[in-house]
Amino acid sequence: MPEGDTVWQAARRLHRALAGHVLTRSDLRVPKYATADLTGRTVLDVTPRGKHLLTRIEGGLTLHSHLRMDGSWKVYAPGERWRGGPGHQIRAILGTAERTAVGYRLPVLELLRTADEDRAVGHLGPDLLGPDWDPDKALANILGAPDRSLGEALLDQRNLAGIGNVYKSELCFLLRVTPWLPVGELSAEHTTHLPTLAKKLLEVNRDRPTRITTGRRDQNLYVYGRAPRPCLRCGTPIRVASQGDGSRDRPTYWCPLCQSGPAPSSRPGTIR
Repeated sequence: MPEGDTVWQAARRLHRALAGHVLTRSDLRVPKYATADLTGRTVLDVTPRGKHLLTRIEGGLTLHSHLRMDGSWKVYAPGERWRGGPGHQIRAILGTAERTAVGYRLPVLELLRTADEDRAVGHLGPDLLGPDWDPDKALANILGAPDRSLGEALLDQRNLAGIGNVYKSELCFLLRVTPWLPVGELSAEHTTHLPTLAKKLLEVNRDRPTRITTGRRDQNLYVYGRAPRPCLRCGTPIRVASQGDGSRDRPTYWCPLCQSGPAPSSRPGTIR
């Protein structure tokens, strides 16, 4: 599931493959930009911003993409077989003499002026993996709605950018509170550790091929995806339930014994 660390890795792969090279192939397979031709322009850099990717191109242009749940960018050498999915799922192709970057299942793809990037990402809070990271600002954003559940506050990219469903569940477990706990009920100790712990989780995983929050070799994650298996800390079956307004499927995992705070009534392993 693409979250801040995954997007950071994608940006690094794309930057290494494209930055400083002239585009010899350009194919944007969305109706609005189907006739746009970027060939002959040099790719300047590829920068992550939370869960967004900004590919900056000579001439003051930026290709903005977002992976959401299923999107991905793959990089291929000349003659290498493309394996990211069937052809009808390809949304973008950026090729140079040495590498070809192919974007699959991209739900967001737009070409805009670099000077207008704020139109796409200006609403985002401090980026956990970016140069603009400001823990005090991120915490103030989260605490600004004290009645909101912690899980929803962490997922709101306007508060801080980069956390998705996996890190939401893992962070709440490490803080020993449920994702349904109102932000205003967080203890002083929790509020002090929250920004630091959130940044640490993403930072230690941005260079790893497999996401690990436990520090263990036998189990990568504490709770996410583990219902109804036993909690690694206490042995109680992990539970899962949906969180949010129902507009998206957001399964949320927690340990009913280790984590204090409100939670929906749910049988182990059941999404409701």
